[in-house]
Amino acid sequence: MAGPKPNPWIASLAPYVPGRGAAPDAVRAIKLSANESPLGASPQAIEAFRAAAGALHLYPDGDSALLREALAAATGRPPERILCGAGSDELLHLVAHAFVRPGDEIIHSRFGFMMYPIIAHSVGARPVAVANRDWAADVDGILAAVTERTRLVYLDNPNNPTGACIPVAEVERLLAGLPPSTILVYDAAYAECVDAPDYSDGLDLADRHENVLVTRTFSKLYGLAALRVGWCYGSPVLIDAMNRIRNPFNVNAPAQAAAVAALADTDHLAAARAHAIHWRRRFAGELADRGLEPVPSQTNFILVQFPSESERTAQAADAYLSARGYFLRWLPGQGLGHCLRLSFGSEADNEGLIAALDSFFGRGA
Repeated sequence: MAGPKPNPWIASLAPYVPGRGAAPDAVRAIKLSANESPLGASPQAIEAFRAAAGALHLYPDGDSALLREALAAATGRPPERILCGAGSDELLHLVAHAFVRPGDEIIHSRFGFMMYPIIAHSVGARPVAVANRDWAADVDGILAAVTERTRLVYLDNPNNPTGACIPVAEVERLLAGLPPSTILVYDAAYAECVDAPDYSDGLDLADRHENVLVTRTFSKLYGLAALRVGWCYGSPVLIDAMNRIRNPFNVNAPAQAAAVAALADTDHLAAARAHAIHWRRRFAGELADRGLEPVPSQTNFILVQFPSESERTAQAADAYLSARGYFLRWLPGQGLGHCLRLSFGSEADNEGLIAALDSFFGRGA
């Protein structure tokens, strides 16, 4: 039958599936599946968003000039090397569309952000998945996978969904081994969560390497996930090419205003960061105490391994907790069927989840 047909590399795609937040038979819904901030947005950001409502009939600033100036002031970097997007997802797409051609290759970690292979397929490229090492990126494995067709390497550091990260020395080693024509996309979506002393948020790497693009987001600790605001930093050649193909008004005006205000509210960001650090330490101990294996995390979530040879598997725990209104993320599609990823909620939600886990394992009264 004649009719429109998508490109073959599009037809084979499995769409991204977001974290669940409800189920028909659940008595309540506590969403711990999407790495959202339980502290919400800064009150200053909320007020800026409301103030922008009076100008909804006007197009936004297509260059996000005020936001780029605010980011430049906060990071000490030139605004002309900053590009804003509708979440960092748009920027991850833009760099591929600007530099990757059909038949090229894009490398990513086997356990990595699920959008990477989707982006590769969307431009007709071949995604090359490299096994993780200690749950983070394997530098040696990535370098061994590089060929003359490799155009991009996506490096989520910290990693999503594992929460693990590699030190800056390993990133430098990766850069030293990559061809100058291969772009390292350093996805630092969780940089604000990290307290490891040997970590880099990537900005210094992009200062020194023309082939490094750093992507960041306001969706995590800044609590602006609903507004879809991201930004990236890189060399002029990268930013110019991406800027030429982006949508002309890609970041809406209320989102720009809220992001500028969120940057200014450093106390709110500090509170969100402290909450994340406290609960990843607390959960690591609580989960290990229950015989589980949490992956050391530097994010606002934790990946936990359940025993496979047991009735109390990750799948069983997911069903049990979902029925009681706690929605975590079970990841069989990524080869992590023995794991659950749990985001940190409010103090009350986290305490309730711990109690529900005790009930699942038959602990307590």
